[in-house]
This record gives sequence, C-alpha cells and structure tokens, in this order.
Amino acid sequence: MTSFDYDLFVIGGGSGGVRAARIASGEHGAKVAMAEEYRMGGTCVIRGCVPKKLMVFASGHGAAIDEAAAYGWQVEKGRFDWSAFRHRLDAELNRLESAYTRNAETAGVTIFHQRATVADPHTVRLADGRNITTRHILIATGGTPFVPEPYADLGAMTSNELFLLDRLPNSMLVLGGGFIACETACILQGLGVQVTQMYRGRQILRGFDQDLQEHVAAAITQQGVKLEVNTNLTSLEKLADGRFRATCTQGRTRVHDAVLFATGRRPNVDGLGLAEAGVALAGNGAVVVDEYSQTNIPSIYAVGDVTKRIQLTPVAIHEGHAFADTVFGGSPVKPDHDMVAGAVFTRPEAGSVGLTEERARARGPVQIYMTSFRPMQTSFIDAETKALMKLVVCANTRRVLGCHIVAPGAGELIQIAAVALKMGATKDDFDRTMAVHPTMSEELVLMRQPARSS
Repeated sequence: MTSFDYDLFVIGGGSGGVRAARIASGEHGAKVAMAEEYRMGGTCVIRGCVPKKLMVFASGHGAAIDEAAAYGWQVEKGRFDWSAFRHRLDAELNRLESAYTRNAETAGVTIFHQRATVADPHTVRLADGRNITTRHILIATGGTPFVPEPYADLGAMTSNELFLLDRLPNSMLVLGGGFIACETACILQGLGVQVTQMYRGRQILRGFDQDLQEHVAAAITQQGVKLEVNTNLTSLEKLADGRFRATCTQGRTRVHDAVLFATGRRPNVDGLGLAEAGVALAGNGAVVVDEYSQTNIPSIYAVGDVTKRIQLTPVAIHEGHAFADTVFGGSPVKPDHDMVAGAVFTRPEAGSVGLTEERARARGPVQIYMTSFRPMQTSFIDAETKALMKLVVCANTRRVLGCHIVAPGAGELIQIAAVALKMGATKDDFDRTMAVHPTMSEELVLMRQPARSS
C-alpha cells in the first residue's frame, strides 16, 4: 500500500475547509493538514459575513437614534467615529481568527500558514518549496471579488478592501446589484457616506423574488441611496486628487471620493495547478464536482464557493462536513441544497427561502398570498418604512413553495420559516397556527385570501 504524509490535505482555511478538516481528523481519526495563505477563517470571518454584519449593526444606530427621538427620548446625535469602530472590529476579527486556528489544531489538524498548490493528484506543494504527499486533496479556496477590465488598475475597491479603510469617504459609487452591493450601499449610507448605487440590470437582487426586489429597491431609495438601474459605466477616470470621475450610459458625469466594484465574484483557482493536474473546470473557473463533491480526479474534492453551487457559508460548512463523513466516516452523504434560506442585510433586511413566484409559476399553477404594511414600531412615528410578507403556494397541493420577507429582523424570521418549508408545510398548516400578537410575523399566518392566482 502506498504511504502518504497525510490522509487529507485541505487547501483553504475558510468555513468549509476548516469544518471538513476538523471532522475528518477529530471525529474520524484521519491524519489531516491544511494550508491558508492569508488568515484563518476565510472570506466569511475575515472579509465577509462577520465584519459585514458588525457594520450593519453600526450603520443602523444612526436611524435608531432618530427613532428614539421620535419616541420622546432626549438624544444628541453626533458623527460616527470610524476609527473607534475599526479598532474594535480588528480586535474581534483577530479573536475569531485565533479561535478558528485553535479549534482546528485542537482537533489534530496541522496548519501551514502559507500558500499551497496542487502538484499532482496526490501531492501538494507549499510556498516554501516543500512537497507533501496526501491520499486526498480538498480544494476549499472559496471565491474572490474582481474589478472588470478596463478598470482593474485604477485603484477602485472591492468588498475585500472595504473593512480596511483608514477613513470613510464622503461619497462613494457602488457598482453592482447583488446582495453585496445592496448591503454595502445601505451600510455606508447609514454611516453618513453619500452613496450612489449603479446597476446595469432592470432591478437589483437578480434571482430573488420580484416583489422582494421592488420592495428592497424602494427602501434603499427612501433611505437616501441614489439607486440607478438600467445604467452602466462608460468611463472611469482617477483624478490627481485621488477621486474618481465616472460617466454612465445615461450621460451623467460625476465625481466620487471612492468607487467600489461589487459586480460579481469568481472561483479562487488562479495558479492552484488544478488544470495542470487534470481537474475539470467550468468556463467560469469553478471546480466541477459530482453530488459527493468529488472532481473527475478521484483523489481531489472541492467544497464551497469554489464550486459555484450555492455561495453561502452554511452551505460550504455543510458540504465540508458531508465530504468528511463520506470519505473518512464510511457514511456517504450527499449535500442537501434544497430549500436553503438566505438573507440580505439591507435596511430593512430581506429573507427568502424556496421558490420565487416566477420559478413556481413555471412549474404549475400557484396562489400568491402577500401583504405590505407599516409595522407598529414605525407607523407610530409616521415613518414610511414598510414590511413585506409573501407566500408562494402550489394551487394543487397547497404546499408552501416559497416564503419571502422584507422587514426588520427578516434574517431571523426566515430561519424559522425555512424549518416549516423544509418539512413540507402547507398553507393550511400556516392557517391553523395561532398568531402571536402584536408582531410583524403574525401576518404570515393571517393571510387568508390570495392576492393573485394562476
């Protein structure tokens, strides 16, 4: 039998890779090593979900102060201190990075804090020149943002640099219409930055339910973000003072202190040696895998955003765990990508699980139950912010196929709704459920007449 240095070598120290390494080593007794060239924790912990959500919290306090004043509190609103926040953010990310490293090492994983590439189906080459042999290789390098040509060399930002700013700009142009662009626009506007968001498509949040899209777009605009859809850059120039002059397809030319490209992410595979090792890659660079996360090279697997399945941290963690159980636990597990809930942390938040109305209609007749209203908390002070609750129901079986929410705390609400939809709940099950009053979420069980049917 061939002898290897390790049973498993994981390239990438993010959520999916760390989970796979910990389970393979700590629960299944495999000899495991991993390499991370930047910081343990990956995109989610270091440059994504965690710092983003903390910035969401920070950006919401300005509006909360205004709301408190409307409720009768005597408050004095000052300016946001980015440097103080940044100091606490850096400390928190350092803590989490240490925790990720410690937990992996406690599980018996050897960590190489350097870049690793694939030399052949059973060999990994470290940046220091060492070759390490391994029975299995797991690619968990995630995705990476990019600035499209011809703007790559102008010094514009991506989401990676957002959390490393020394100071906040007075104005920023955010390019893109996905959840990263929308969240960033709301965060920066809430922190006092003048934000213009430009998207070339018909409406932001492509792929989400259309009513959710329209509702979030209205909310973003109401908060002060200059949202411009059906608009694209025609030129971008960096000026001598460091600012940017942008001209768009609508003929407008404006100057912004900073520009952030949130126009998409691509699989982080450049220079990994995958193609040279014979690993099949999709046209966008994504690693092609089967239902068990195995590539066409039997010893090489991949999980997470690098495979371009569902780009969410819990999905990567689930895929990593399923991989470890399959390969080292003797229990083949296929990752379950059905009914995966997601949230967009705009203000208010948006949550979605299951089918959009458009996708459901393509499968057969549906009934749509929907309501839009001002929550008690904001209607009391005459704020215009509205909530949206929507259920997409199969007209034949009455099963709830999709749930879409735009409301404060929608991310929390959609998690609970996801349990019901995953279990196959019907509209009648929702109707039989007693409402909790007074809450926003009670509307989910009080909608009795469909808004439309087909």
